Amino acid sequence: MQNNTYYGADGCLRRFARVLLLAGFAFAAASAMAAKDIRLATTTSTDNSGLLGFILPKFEAKYGGKVRVVAVGTGAALKLGENGDADVLLVHARKLEDEFMAKGYGSVRKDVMHNDFVLVGPKSDPAGIGGVKDVLAAFRRIKEAKAPFVSRGDKSGTNVMELGYWKGAGIDPREVQYLAIGQGMGQTLTVAGEKQGYTLSDRATYATYRDKTGLQILVEGDPRMYNPYGIITVSPKRYPKNNYQGAMALVDWITSSEGQSTIASFKPKGAQLFFPDAIRK
Repeated sequence: MQNNTYYGADGCLRRFARVLLLAGFAFAAASAMAAKDIRLATTTSTDNSGLLGFILPKFEAKYGGKVRVVAVGTGAALKLGENGDADVLLVHARKLEDEFMAKGYGSVRKDVMHNDFVLVGPKSDPAGIGGVKDVLAAFRRIKEAKAPFVSRGDKSGTNVMELGYWKGAGIDPREVQYLAIGQGMGQTLTVAGEKQGYTLSDRATYATYRDKTGLQILVEGDPRMYNPYGIITVSPKRYPKNNYQGAMALVDWITSSEGQSTIASFKPKGAQLFFPDAIRK
């Protein structure tokens, strides 16, 4: 009788141990799935400015996995999304974003933040645009002065905006001393500094490269220079193997009060470069 009782208890203990072991495996598997790396395709401005290096570690500490960043122009970032080579996008070209959503490549889009574009150039300012408040008038002066203009030429959000300004000013860029280099914002600013030419930049990347290039902000404040950013999850219907759970975790965090306050607190050299839009105070 004692033996039967003893072996029965032992069997129960073994079964209990197996249950605990299986539960441990299940928890580990769930944790591994939750912490799967997230592929973020974004603009060079969010990376070059230092913003991502500032905010993403705070998200990763909560999420438990890594955000793998590919920093390219908005056009290239959207293309990565179309091909299923990214889980989530952080971009700044609203018309292109809306087209991406309308074609069914994206499932969720939310406003995140904004900054603004600035028209920069050499201190000598041969086109005399310093202090001009109308960005289109400034582009006309650059043409009249036959001054060099360096363009990203990469279908980025900045490039799309710049081409829109030329069109709005009634100018074909081919009529200008125009150099399209097909590079990111940092390299474009560097070349503009070397050529003593003008370029359009987001304010954040310009602030990072100002001391390296010697370029000055000459035109700012025109409402047409407003620069909003949105975050988009790539459709899980099109790409079911993508990390949609991780993408939504990033969307939820970056648009939360914590994520928005983290963006607002990014102030290199004391200057706020991005302003939250998801939660307006």
